[in-house]
Amino acid sequence: MKFLLFISLYLLITLVIFTGCKDTITGNQLDSVVIPSSNVSYSKYIQPVFNLKCANSGCHDDATSAGGYSLTTWAGATNPLYVSKGNANTSTLVQSVEGLSGANPMPPVGYPVLTQNQIQGVKTWVAEGAKNN
Repeated sequence: MKFLLFISLYLLITLVIFTGCKDTITGNQLDSVVIPSSNVSYSKYIQPVFNLKCANSGCHDDATSAGGYSLTTWAGATNPLYVSKGNANTSTLVQSVEGLSGANPMPPVGYPVLTQNQIQGVKTWVAEGAKNN
C-alpha cells in the first residue's frame, strides 16, 4: 500500500514539474504571432524568430556563426557589419531576409522560412533603430 502511494505521489510530482516547465514554442505557434507595424520589441518578437529560424546549429548560432554572424544575442544581431540601425534599406540582415539580389538569401533552402510578417517585423525593428527592448 505504501509503495502504491509512493508511486502515485512520484507520478503526480513528475507530471506537475514537466507540464509546468513547458516554455518552448513551436514553429506554428511562432508563425501565428503577429508582429506589430511599429514599436517592435526585440525580446518579444525578433529574438524568438532568430532563435527558432536562424540561430540553429550549423547556422547563426554562437558555435558556428555562419558568415561570422551570430543571432543568439542582441549584441550579435546588431553587428554593424550586418545591421545599419535606423536604416533598413542598407542593412544586409534585411536584404538577406527579404531575398534581395546581391545578398545571400536567408534562410537558405531547407531551413524554416520567415513569414512575410516576420520579415516586415525585422525590417521595422531595424528601421526603428534595432533597439534592445
